Amino acid sequence: MIPNGTYTAVVDRFEGDLAVLLLEADGETVAERVLDRERLPEAGRHVDAILTVELDDGDVASLEYEPEETESRAENAQRRFDELSRRPPSRGDESDSE
Repeated sequence: MIPNGTYTAVVDRFEGDLAVLLLEADGETVAERVLDRERLPEAGRHVDAILTVELDDGDVASLEYEPEETESRAENAQRRFDELSRRPPSRGDESDSE
């Protein structure tokens, strides 16, 4: 069982009315929790939203949406994508158009 405490959670996906959260500690995913979508703060009801989660006896005791962290992670992901898309193709990636 995951210890009580405060974790960073990422809204990974929705399955119907359920939200699947990935809990992180020290940048590593350490657990998954499934909650009713309605338990999430309204602003955090979207994929990739970052939340601060407090666990008590393995259950989610509180949730708080982190808009600045959500935006920061989205910007970092977009920057990495942009950097990858600017790379010149390697010889193995080029298609024969001749």
